[in-house]
Amino acid sequence: MARVTAGIGCSHVPAIGAALDLEKTSEAYWAPVFEGFDWTRDWIAKETPDVVILVYNDHASAFSLDVIPTFAIGCAESFAPADEGWGARPVPVVRGCPDLAWHLAQALILDGFDMTIVNKMDVDHGLTVPLSLMFGQCKRWPVTVIPLAVNVIQYPPPSGRRCYQLGKALRRAVQAFPQDFNVQIWGTGGMSHQLQGPRAGLINSAFDQSFLDDLTRDPNGLASKAHLEYLRYAGSEGIELVMWLVMRGALGREITELRRFYHVPASNTAVGHIVLRPRSDGDSYEDFAAPGTELGVPDGR
Repeated sequence: MARVTAGIGCSHVPAIGAALDLEKTSEAYWAPVFEGFDWTRDWIAKETPDVVILVYNDHASAFSLDVIPTFAIGCAESFAPADEGWGARPVPVVRGCPDLAWHLAQALILDGFDMTIVNKMDVDHGLTVPLSLMFGQCKRWPVTVIPLAVNVIQYPPPSGRRCYQLGKALRRAVQAFPQDFNVQIWGTGGMSHQLQGPRAGLINSAFDQSFLDDLTRDPNGLASKAHLEYLRYAGSEGIELVMWLVMRGALGREITELRRFYHVPASNTAVGHIVLRPRSDGDSYEDFAAPGTELGVPDGR
């Protein structure tokens, strides 16, 4: 069966992509950011997955205010880099994994999650910047990718609890796929930041570090955080951190933290990064389902 082997949390600051594309990674301002990912690039080169389920938010590239899905899953063969107003990033086309994506869509919908199925969309910096940070500048991404877009742009976004539940459902669905795939789940976005208003430029390092701590030790506590708490302490864009809870939910109860990195500043925010591994690759569906439930049958949570 397919298995979830690791989870990665990562900021997707657009200026990081620009620094890469303009060959500024060795400049004094940017060098500490990219050095912070050296460990992960070495690690993932040795443990490259077959598929990455990449949880991110679209920034009005694929979706406009006319249509705003809460959760959308990309089921296409490929996804082109989006033109975000200054041309598409010079990065490879993202190769999809339709067989697994359609399986996930079916399993998640039957498990009580109303996923929007997307068969054509361009992907912006929210998805391509994390790929660049993990794999560098390359002619072909070494993994296939299933984009999972979460609405954290237009109120109301999904709650942290719902995102955490979605992660658990993703794990169940992955484990029910018969092909032997090594799957990683990445949660992107954040950390604390605000792009407008009198608090523009807000960075709350204490909140960010506490979030990283609790991602490992108390994900249930994180899942209970209200939207207003993110707004108050992490800024208007800090709500992006709920996407990290999708990743955490997919890893099971017990995890090992392999790597953590945090740096201020990067553009007008902080960069956060974490690598987590499930302690047991053999966690079964039954470990994460309510008694008496089966895959594809909502359990009422």
